[in-house]
Amino acid sequence: MDRCAHQPWANTVHPVRATIGITARSPPAKERQPMSDQQQDPTPVALYARVSSDRQDVDLSVAAQLRALRDYAEKNGYVVTREYVDEAESGRVADRPQFRLMLDAATADDAPFAEILVWKFSRFTRKREHAVAFKSMLRRRGVRVVSITEHADDSPTGKLMEAIIESVDEFYSANLAEEVTRGMREAASRGFWVSTFAPYGYRKVKVQDGAKERPKLELDPPADAVVRRIFTMALKGHSVLDIVRTLNDEGIPTRNGGRWLKNTVHGMLGNEAYMGTLVWGKRSKGKNPPVRVEGAVPAIVSGDEFERVQELLRSRAPKVEHPRRVSSPYLLSGLVRCESCGRNLTAAEAKSGKYAYYVCQSLLKRGKEACVTPRLNARRFEETIISQLRDHILTESNIRDLVRLLDEEMDGVAREQREKLETIEAELEEVRRRLGRVWQVVENTDLELADASERIREHRERQRQLEVAADEARAMLAERRVLLDSAETVAAFAEEMSEFLRTSEITETRSFVRSFVQAVLVRPGRATIHYTMPTPPDGPLGGGDEAEVALSGRVMSSVRAGG
Repeated sequence: MDRCAHQPWANTVHPVRATIGITARSPPAKERQPMSDQQQDPTPVALYARVSSDRQDVDLSVAAQLRALRDYAEKNGYVVTREYVDEAESGRVADRPQFRLMLDAATADDAPFAEILVWKFSRFTRKREHAVAFKSMLRRRGVRVVSITEHADDSPTGKLMEAIIESVDEFYSANLAEEVTRGMREAASRGFWVSTFAPYGYRKVKVQDGAKERPKLELDPPADAVVRRIFTMALKGHSVLDIVRTLNDEGIPTRNGGRWLKNTVHGMLGNEAYMGTLVWGKRSKGKNPPVRVEGAVPAIVSGDEFERVQELLRSRAPKVEHPRRVSSPYLLSGLVRCESCGRNLTAAEAKSGKYAYYVCQSLLKRGKEACVTPRLNARRFEETIISQLRDHILTESNIRDLVRLLDEEMDGVAREQREKLETIEAELEEVRRRLGRVWQVVENTDLELADASERIREHRERQRQLEVAADEARAMLAERRVLLDSAETVAAFAEEMSEFLRTSEITETRSFVRSFVQAVLVRPGRATIHYTMPTPPDGPLGGGDEAEVALSGRVMSSVRAGG
């Protein structure tokens, strides 16, 4: 008879599900009798306990596993020499430091134990290939793994039973992620918010869904008004940087009480939830398209307003150029626009081939009455813009300051992710405590497991969501890098960029210019260069992302090529 059958948690043992694991046999308790003085020394054993964080089946807590293992060892004449515990870790060996220590001890010349006791084989490992490798390695060292709830032996029948147990467990593990994803996709398609966090301006609330409660979004005043204001400013032509500065200058806090960052606001302006559309699975690498449910979220802006903002964002973003523009012999082709009428200025030569100029499309097609912006000498106009880049942007001082700004921006992102991670980990710890309390009630009272199973599933699902969010935050932190980290590197970079502008081919120069210049707006006597990035606050442009340039008479009066 199984020694564990009388324990309060015995009913939680599921039908054989899956083992990754390891060889090992678990002789029934009756095979071993308490040892007398005449018997050989008791067998030294190690206890290994783990609570899985990537499963939703009912597992014992670490404390409960250890109690069961100690009880089994005592009743079967073992002596416990080591205990290893990995709490709330995944089944991956790389994520289980105590498991690695145990393997090191087991394979040492003076191994302190001859057997490893586990509650279930799946606590040891779940990959069949790992099971075979570990089994072979441990057996060569004279160490075997014993499950106290799943019996197998070294006979042909026992080995077959072990292989079946391991195969079923691996099948369960492989299918769990797909099942969870399928369930989340189905819930999202019905308008429930299955992502870990609500967007800024919303909060999650539980609504009844049959016998269950599921989360949906509702407006979160006054944050929703801040979202509305961000979109309004964008619609009025304010850049993302302008919006960030305004929010920070007015002391409006983020959700975590920190300062606003460009990437935060830019992400909000592209979030379809604000126009009422729930989107889930955009980052999915599988064959299934993202789930989109219109009207599932209370809208803060209209669909028309949202689309207009996207157009504005696209117009300010660096462009992927049309092949005709890339092949154009003119440096600023596709970048110059008339501020008076809004039409593009195109570069062209006169029929004689002696003249090259940029001209407004209105002027070209409808004559001088249609637009007041004059034609611009192509070469001199381009030289003016290049001079601005070289003298005001690509200086050693500016590049150093730009690197510092980038570094500060990345620091801000990292700080935001650290704060997010701390919040996630605090909630994760609370979920684990709640789960542990539920198990204590199940173990120590007459409460039936079936009555607690729904609460356990909810806690495990929340735990899984939090761990995914924590992994994402850690990944963001891992991407933190410092660029151009020495004065010598910055100086060399600045010189290289200036030399590139002086000597490179037109195609290469045009591509380089587009990485810095977003657009050039012209009107009589003036041009405004819109850069793709903000400039240093203490630089010649005072921290803005645009610069006014005077156009001399030489640029506007002569249109002769090279003239």
